[in-house]
Amino acid sequence: MLHLSLDRTRPRGLARQLAAGVREAIRAGRLESGTRLPPSRELAADLGVSRGVVVEAYAQLTAEGFLIARQGAGTRVAKVVPGEPTPTSTVERSVMRLGTPDLTSFPRKAWLAATRHVLNTVPHRELGYPEPLGAPALREALAAHLNRVRAASVTPGSITVVGGVAHGLSLVFRALGPLRLAIEDPTSPRQLPLLRGAGATLLPVPVDEEGMDTGRLPDAEAALLTPAHQYPTGVVLSPERRALLQEWLTGDRLAVEDDYDAEFRYDRDPVGCLQGLRPDRTVHIGSVSKTLAPALRLGWVAAPPRLIARLAELRSESDLGSPVLEQLTLARLIETGEYDRHVRAMRLRYRARRDALVTALAAWLPEARVRGVSAGQHLYVELPGRDEADVLARAHAAGLPVDGGGDYRLVHEGPAALVLGFGGSTEDAITATVRALAEAIA
Repeated sequence: MLHLSLDRTRPRGLARQLAAGVREAIRAGRLESGTRLPPSRELAADLGVSRGVVVEAYAQLTAEGFLIARQGAGTRVAKVVPGEPTPTSTVERSVMRLGTPDLTSFPRKAWLAATRHVLNTVPHRELGYPEPLGAPALREALAAHLNRVRAASVTPGSITVVGGVAHGLSLVFRALGPLRLAIEDPTSPRQLPLLRGAGATLLPVPVDEEGMDTGRLPDAEAALLTPAHQYPTGVVLSPERRALLQEWLTGDRLAVEDDYDAEFRYDRDPVGCLQGLRPDRTVHIGSVSKTLAPALRLGWVAAPPRLIARLAELRSESDLGSPVLEQLTLARLIETGEYDRHVRAMRLRYRARRDALVTALAAWLPEARVRGVSAGQHLYVELPGRDEADVLARAHAAGLPVDGGGDYRLVHEGPAALVLGFGGSTEDAITATVRALAEAIA
């Protein structure tokens, strides 16, 4: 059996260590495809650990696609193309990178199979100019998926396919015209130019442990928020704040819901989307940028009838719709269950990485306070008593490109904080980077 080294001073991380060791052996080619691994009881006895540690590690690697477990055939190494280990310096820098998922885990095999199916079956007539709202097959698949997974209340006719959340936001606010828009503070600075470019006057509303303070919503025509996992603080909009938002939605007011990170809640099932409560007053926006890859540029907007008609007009006047073959491939991925399987596997992987980051922070930066729920691909970490500008200067000087909480704030003050991404890294690199960060800012 392959030699595996476990750090027994970290008993809570033994399963993660074992999974990392086997994973690296497969990637390096030391464990070849088809190799049968020892039964969990046997390997546990050899390593001197509990059987549960081995079972958990095997389950993680099976979910990731590195192992195949079949009744009566044992656990074997799947067909994985060996590759060179990623240089440590590159991996460590990726710990801090925000907005990028684990691109090495894109389901190439499933996407290729879905593409082949589409090319073999798509009628010639569907290769012409697309419908402005998007391919009917994808809108049907998305409607069923959102109603099932996000407790939405949508139909294929209430959905338009867009090129990601940013494109969706730009289209929605262009369709609504110049208006006063309540937004979260802190919020994503990348969205501000496109919102202003669409004619919105931005009215910041503070965010606390319960999410956007909807009891302080101003006199505005719309409110934009991330209720499932607020960006960047990571908090969830509380039931009380949801109720206050519903009371605010009078007249023609709209809530625009960026369903950010809804797929990646680790401690429990995520709460249903806002759109399911008030489909007549809510615009729901999502994408596959975090679940699959940003390069696909595929997302959706679910909107009330009066707005969806205007969105169709804008697509006809501007870009004539989104690429059809990619839409049909995504529809196939959803219909066959491959999309759900991939999300479940990535949920396990990202949870392990988040746990590693929280553990490393507790060990190397014990004064750090992690905000928000167990979800997503980033952490918002407050540093009480620290000077944020000094922390950032020291981290950047050490080659660690971290973001500060102040980079996301508009008018409301807050404590010193860092925003750390972990989606595109490994547990070992996360630990090493947090240690380097602690040494840099000590």
